[in-house]
Amino acid sequence: MSLFAIFRPFRFISKVEIEAIALEILVKMQHTPKYIPSYPLDASRIAEFLGLDVVWDTIADDDQGQIAARILPLEHLIEINDNIPQLQGGFGESTIAHEIGHWVLHIDVEQVERHIRLQNKGLNIQVQSLLCRSTKHLAGIEWQAQYFAGCLLMPQYILVQLSQGKDLTNWSHLYSLADELGVTISNLIHRLQDLGWICLIPNSSQIRLVTSNNSMRSYR
Repeated sequence: MSLFAIFRPFRFISKVEIEAIALEILVKMQHTPKYIPSYPLDASRIAEFLGLDVVWDTIADDDQGQIAARILPLEHLIEINDNIPQLQGGFGESTIAHEIGHWVLHIDVEQVERHIRLQNKGLNIQVQSLLCRSTKHLAGIEWQAQYFAGCLLMPQYILVQLSQGKDLTNWSHLYSLADELGVTISNLIHRLQDLGWICLIPNSSQIRLVTSNNSMRSYR
């Protein structure tokens, strides 16, 4: 690995592995009194637990367009673009969790610390920021970071707890669940579909519940 290579080479990471990594962070927080998770989760608190600062600031466009967020590795800093109104609320939490996913999955933290030590000894090191743009077209590391964000903000065991007594095919119940989790309805629907709990009927507002034997029932 090059001295200046702080970004890990791309590799396939399964959904199960990504979920396990997210869950391990929550378990570690559970055993740290100051950071015991409560829902809805404050993604900034998770970042703080991992030694990262989160700031909202204006990030100028570059030649490829608008930048939603970026990580400055040597500063242990996540910047969220406050010039994008859509990033407020649940989208903001998801964006921060997404950046945490990049930090955990795609940045070699040991190399970051090594660079900081060398920098503190006077070696001028320039490290590229990790930029995040629109999540409309997710591929590669962006998909991995977004999947991680869903696992972090909506762990399975919490979904099981909060969905008790709720009909996951009822939109009002789903909106209530999204509110309890502090996420957008879109993020919740994607998470439930990834888990194989529900299925949206194409060209319809109907939802099918995936039962334990993989058969489906249709609800309005």
